[in-house]
Amino acid sequence: MKTFRFVLILLGVVLIMSACIPAQTNVINTPELLPTVVPTNAVTTPEWFDMELTDAQTGEIFTMNDYAGKVVLLETMAIWCPNCVVQANEVRNLHELLGNPEDLISVTLDVDFNEDQASLKEYASGYGFDWHFAVAPILVVRALGNLYTAQYLNAPLSPMLIIDREGNVYHLEYGLKKAETLQKIVEPYLANK
Repeated sequence: MKTFRFVLILLGVVLIMSACIPAQTNVINTPELLPTVVPTNAVTTPEWFDMELTDAQTGEIFTMNDYAGKVVLLETMAIWCPNCVVQANEVRNLHELLGNPEDLISVTLDVDFNEDQASLKEYASGYGFDWHFAVAPILVVRALGNLYTAQYLNAPLSPMLIIDREGNVYHLEYGLKKAETLQKIVEPYLANK
């Protein structure tokens, strides 16, 4: 009986540990594109591209479709997440490395339902981040989780997407990404005009 109980406990631990490892499916092993993964290849533009978002700093209403023809770097975050501050600083450094191109748009979506516009505004302006920060509406959060995996709602993983000029969505590898790494990833998308 003790052996059976031990095996059950061991099996439970293995299952729990395997659930904590982020999925890395469909990874492209092309060196010049690492760490991106295969695009979503949507036949139509995802519905969430039409959903209104409110910039926490300016109050401006925007949608992802407003940036058609541009390259969008989208990250999800939460105010309480220390990795998110580090990653946002790398995004700022990326824009500086690239000379702040007008056709690269950064959007940061707060996916924590306990946080609000006022707190996000204070956060973004307090760190001097000058791109779009918005609290993601529930429908956008659901779309991100359903279309690109629930890992996009796990802020400490530093989840990011690139949306190219045609509206194709590309996943970036989970984890913190240096500005230089992001530069290597983003530049080919910016070059395709």
